[in-house]
Amino acid sequence: MKRLRLFICCFAGFVLACTLFAIVPQASAQGGLRFIRDTEIENTIRVYVAPLFEAAGLDPGAVSVHIVNDNNLNAFVAGGQRIFIHTGLLMQANAPGEVIGVLAHEIGHITGGHLARMHQGLKDATNQSILALVLGGAAALASGSPDVLVAGATASASVGQRSFLSYTRTMEQSADQAALAFLDSTEQSAQGLLDFLELLSKQEKIFTAGGNPYMKSHPLTTARIDHVREHIRKSPYSSKETDLLLRSMHDRMRGKLKGFINPPAVTFREFPPEDISMGAHYARAIAYSKAQETDTAVAIIDELIAASPTDPFLYELKGDLLIEGGRTQDAVAPYEKALEILPWAALIKISLARLQLENGGSGQLELARDNLIEALRYEPEMASAWRFLATAEGRLGNHGAASLALAEEAMLRGNRGSALAHSKRAMERLPEGSPGWFRAQDIESMAKKTE
Repeated sequence: MKRLRLFICCFAGFVLACTLFAIVPQASAQGGLRFIRDTEIENTIRVYVAPLFEAAGLDPGAVSVHIVNDNNLNAFVAGGQRIFIHTGLLMQANAPGEVIGVLAHEIGHITGGHLARMHQGLKDATNQSILALVLGGAAALASGSPDVLVAGATASASVGQRSFLSYTRTMEQSADQAALAFLDSTEQSAQGLLDFLELLSKQEKIFTAGGNPYMKSHPLTTARIDHVREHIRKSPYSSKETDLLLRSMHDRMRGKLKGFINPPAVTFREFPPEDISMGAHYARAIAYSKAQETDTAVAIIDELIAASPTDPFLYELKGDLLIEGGRTQDAVAPYEKALEILPWAALIKISLARLQLENGGSGQLELARDNLIEALRYEPEMASAWRFLATAEGRLGNHGAASLALAEEAMLRGNRGSALAHSKRAMERLPEGSPGWFRAQDIESMAKKTE
């Protein structure tokens, strides 16, 4: 799991919990969300969403997709133009069209401005709750019974919740309609979305049998299935097959996720030796690595590299497995080869920089620093990378730059006091008027405002 770069991130605020396609204005700080970072998986998701962004008129650079390490079938939009998709959804989706359909739905929430409208929905629901509570209080005064007041308070909560959930059901229907339009615009079949909703329907029958359908935060799955099925009946793209490349990418993504997340015994049962798909090779190699059979794991990847010598993700995975087996020196060459083919891959640059920091030999510190600076252009919100950069700059004797990097890290981790101290130290050590000095001044100002 370590090599998938698992991060824990907490957001303060309100949670709207749903079974699927939820809109979460701000996720809970109680427990937080655990994110998985992996170059190949993130690249696959980017390929899925690129045509949808174009169809929706969204700037791809303004929308970020985050992979949440959670086995539930779920995806949601939060914090503006941020899409969160669970590993459980990615692993259970049998075809890329299922994931693409879900992503199209989430993009529908973004283009519909549903996050901003939800705040008004919450306000309206609260107003109705207050009115119901006032009426309950009047009844209690008239009857002289405190039980009536309790009943009034309970009714107020019910009225407010139903009003709000009704509001979100409307948004879910709107997002479904937008998703179908995006799929048609990109000449993709909605069959994947239908398949996924039918999978969800089966799970709903297991987990929500007998529940009040009006308390759901999205339309009844049967109604959504009927709507998508009717669209498929009319759409000229319904019989169009998914691109072979997308199917291959999906197979690899599922194999990698299952290999890292599931125990080796489970992986070996699901992917027996007779399964010769790329995803199965991935899963078995990762399972062997987790079982401390590094040579066997690397041999599987080497066979794949021999067949596809220009595939950067195979070299990345080889480097990951070698590090998992404690062979850090051997991992340098695969990472370097991956970057020759894919020079923009920031996460691979950070992995290589960590090895260069550990080696610390002649010229290695400079290489680590350069890789980290380049990687942080693409990953400015990765706090751990700023920590690595601070280490590299400190060892090189660049104490002002090291303090600045520590200030950046502290801001990302929400440690305002530390950010203030490091930014002041950076301004004392950096030439006044230099870019680094101005950045330290900005951090100081942000830290003071936040405090």
